[in-house]
Amino acid sequence: MDLTGSHILNADTNRIWAMLMDTDTLARIVPGITRLEKTAENEYKAVAEIKMGPVSGSFSGGLTLQDIREGEGYTLHVKQSSKIGNADATIRIDLKPTDEGHTELVFDGGAKLSGLLARTGNRVMSGVAHTLTKQFFNNFEQEIETV
Repeated sequence: MDLTGSHILNADTNRIWAMLMDTDTLARIVPGITRLEKTAENEYKAVAEIKMGPVSGSFSGGLTLQDIREGEGYTLHVKQSSKIGNADATIRIDLKPTDEGHTELVFDGGAKLSGLLARTGNRVMSGVAHTLTKQFFNNFEQEIETV
């Protein structure tokens, strides 16, 4: 399943970068995350609860930041497992300054699904991924406004 897109955030690149590197901020803005704890440098244990249409489950696993380019982006590797299946995703995140005080966050990658998640079908899972992405950016915008 492909995961690609972009969104313009109402903050400069330095601020967006700081927020993306902060564990507490990520735990608040990533949909479904109930716990995110640092286990090593750029490695985290993540627990998530996802309930959306036919997709519902408790996921746990790891989240790793790789290929870190200070202030520009990184590659996010997420490996989660649950009773309803597993997800293994690698997504490149790039930050691009647009005009004064705005940043475009571009993401490009994919996820491999197994178990019930894979059997649910790409169309349903693509819809779920789209909804979660939209929630992520809505949460991110709200976080920018409150900080």
